[in-house]
This record gives sequence, C-alpha cells and structure tokens, in this order.
Amino acid sequence: MTATPRRRRRPAGPDGRARGAAETAPRAAAARGIAGRIAGGARWPRGRAADALLAAAVLVVSVAMSEAAVKPGDRPLWPGGLALITVAAAALAWRRSRPVAVLVVAVVVPPLYYPLGYPDGPVAVVLWLALFNAAVECRLAVSLGAVIVVNAGFLAAASLRGGGGDPDAVTDARSVASLSLGLLVTVAVGQYVRGRRALAEAAERRAAAAERDREDEARRRAVAERLRIARELHDVLAHQISLINVQAGAALHRRDDAARAYAALEAIKAASKETLRELRGVLGVLRQVDAAEPDGAGAAERPPAPPPSLARVGELLDQTAAAGLAVRRSGDLPEPGSPGTAALEELPAPVGLAGYRIVQEALTNTVRHSGAAAVTVEVRLFPGEVVVRVDDDGSGPAERAADGNGVRGMRERAASVGGELTAGPGPAGGFRVWARLPLDGAGDPPEPHRPGGKGVMGETEESA
Repeated sequence: MTATPRRRRRPAGPDGRARGAAETAPRAAAARGIAGRIAGGARWPRGRAADALLAAAVLVVSVAMSEAAVKPGDRPLWPGGLALITVAAAALAWRRSRPVAVLVVAVVVPPLYYPLGYPDGPVAVVLWLALFNAAVECRLAVSLGAVIVVNAGFLAAASLRGGGGDPDAVTDARSVASLSLGLLVTVAVGQYVRGRRALAEAAERRAAAAERDREDEARRRAVAERLRIARELHDVLAHQISLINVQAGAALHRRDDAARAYAALEAIKAASKETLRELRGVLGVLRQVDAAEPDGAGAAERPPAPPPSLARVGELLDQTAAAGLAVRRSGDLPEPGSPGTAALEELPAPVGLAGYRIVQEALTNTVRHSGAAAVTVEVRLFPGEVVVRVDDDGSGPAERAADGNGVRGMRERAASVGGELTAGPGPAGGFRVWARLPLDGAGDPPEPHRPGGKGVMGETEESA
C-alpha cells in the first residue's frame, strides 16, 4: 500500500504562526502602502487648495501673455496693470466661499484695465470664470445683473476715454451684442451645471432618506419579530407550566392517595410533553434560518410542527379538566371523542392560531388567578368572523382584568388579524374574555358544526 505523501509544514515563527504568513504580511502591507501613495499622489487638490492653484495659474498665464502682447503705444504693465491683474486673479482663491465678492472684483477690473491702454492680455478670463462660478453658486439674478453692469462699465469707460482709436473697444451695438452674447452663454452653462448639481444633491438626499427608511423599517420589523417570539413563548409556556404547577401541588397534597397522586403525575408528564412539542415548533422557525446557512447544515433535522389552531382547542380543555377544573364546551366545539372539527380546521391559519392562543391564555389566567371551579369555553362560527368567549365563575383578584401581560397579549393576538377583544368581570360574576376574529375575506366561511346549538352565544353548553 503506497502512502500518500504529506505536505511539509513551514517552520513556525516565534509567535506560533507559520513563517510564510509572517513574512508575507509585511510585504503585503508595504505593497498596499506603495499603492496608496501612488493613488494619493494622483489625486487632484480639492476645495481651497484647488482654488488657490487656479488663482496662481491664472495670474502667471495672464502676466506672461500680457507681457508678450505689448505693442508700441501701450501703457507700461508695471505697476498699475500688474496690480489689476494680481487683484483679479487672487480673488479667484475665494470663488467658492465668496462668489459674489469675487464677481464684483471681476466685473470692476476688466472695464478699468482695457480702456486704460494696458497690453491686451487675457485678464478678461477672470470675468468669465467669476461669472460662471456665480451662475453655479448664486441665483440667476446675480449673474444677469453682472452682465448688465459689465456692458454698462465698458460703455462708460469707452465714452469717458473718447474711444481712443482702439478697434476692439466696446463702443457700438455690434460689440455690445457680441460681449453680451458671450456673457449670457457663460451664464447659461453655469445655470445648467447648477441644475445638474441640484438634481444630484436631491438624488443623494432621496437615497439617504430611503436608506434611513429601510433601516427604520428593518428595526421596526426586528422589534415586531422579537415581540412576536416573546408572545409565542409566553403563550406556550405560561399555560402548560401553570397546569404543571397545579398538578404538582395536587400530587403533593394527595401523596397519601397513590392512585390520585399517580394521576396527577401522569397529567404533569402529558403537559410537559406538550410544552416541549410546542416549544420545538416555535424554535423550529429560528432553526430553519440557521439551516439555510452554509455552516448551519443539520440545525433543523425535521420540519417544525404545524402551528396550533382552534381545531385543537379540545386538547387544551382536556388538559385543563385534568387539573381539576370543570370545563364546559359550547357553540361549535365538539364534545370529547366526537368528530366535528372540520369547520374549525378550514379556518385561515392566522385566525385559527389567534383563537387558540386567546383560549389558551384565558384558561391560564383562570387556573392561576381566579380560583374558579368551572369555566365555559365557547367558539362560534358566523359568516365572515369567529367569536370566542371564555367565562369562569371565579372570584380572584379584579386587577387581572387590567392591562396585564396576559390580557395585553390576547388583545395583540386579536388585533393581529384585525379583530377585537374585551376582558373584564362577567355579567353573572367571574371573569369573561370575549373576542371577535374576522376571516378577512379569505374565501367563504366554513359551515359551522352546531350540535344542538341555536346560533346564540351561551344557549347550549356541554360538559367536557
């Protein structure tokens, strides 16, 4: 038999890790640092640094081109012309934070520079940049007002100078129209950029609002799911643990009567088994999520049990009767051992579950708080709705009719299917829980099974 060659392990370093990983980590970090420096060096400056760089570039280019454009008869660039160019170019460094002030400087400088006979340089570029910036950052009236002021300034300067024989001077209608057209085109481009920026900002705000809404909705659903799980666990455990507690007390009280003590122990065993079964059903939903994960295989080896419904209310009544409480059935609930739950089984699953949990919680409160000797459970099917009523003859504390967790949970159960629930003292004493659960148009309501019933709540009652 040929042995499979084993891979030779790399010697471990002083920290216990493989030396290969220890050696490659610094190299990877160095490579990331070099790449980051290269990427960082390729980025253009932003904000005030970018504006300062633009101002310096405009200043250098304007001075250089003005020196190159000197003609005989031009006024020397130094010092007045250079001062005007420097002021106009330096103002661009504040174009984002002070767009109106920069526009004022740009509107004043060109009508002073050109009519005074300085070399024909590109100082007017400052005017175009400032006007475009104002069209982007400010309202339309600001940039249009600047266009009017520029035209008026050139005309006023030319008239004061008397023309001077400059063929490029703005003195006639054609030159005014050309200047106005160029300025208006600049304003139009700036307004277009402003509109696009506004659309982008609006889209970002909508995206941020949608993200907040999604987070709020996810948080709300998580809270609702936690409340639902808590309500399920409360409904599952409270009833069965209450029965187990009652039966355990009965077994201790009847320890001299072996037959009755063993009967109580059998009831405890059945109740605990039912508790475990329902608890597995509730937790099975969570296990299904784990089983869907790659590392959660086998978390749910079998599907969870189907949720309880009103068709299984008889089991609750049998368990309650085993605890020593006389239980009467009324309405469309069948007698023990007899068929007739088909109509209840055809109910929509949410309605059936809500009705079951309401009866379960009402019986739990009866066993724990009322001190009742008998309880009547009535379930009736009507066109489009189900009515559940639980009456006991107890004389327990009246505060259990207030907003306790049990009553609040029953109201939430009824509200979850669009129904309503009332809980309080009964008309003949004791405590009453009454709930109306609409079927929400989920098909035609099933035909009720009415053994001996007349369709009126409370007219017929059978002992369990």
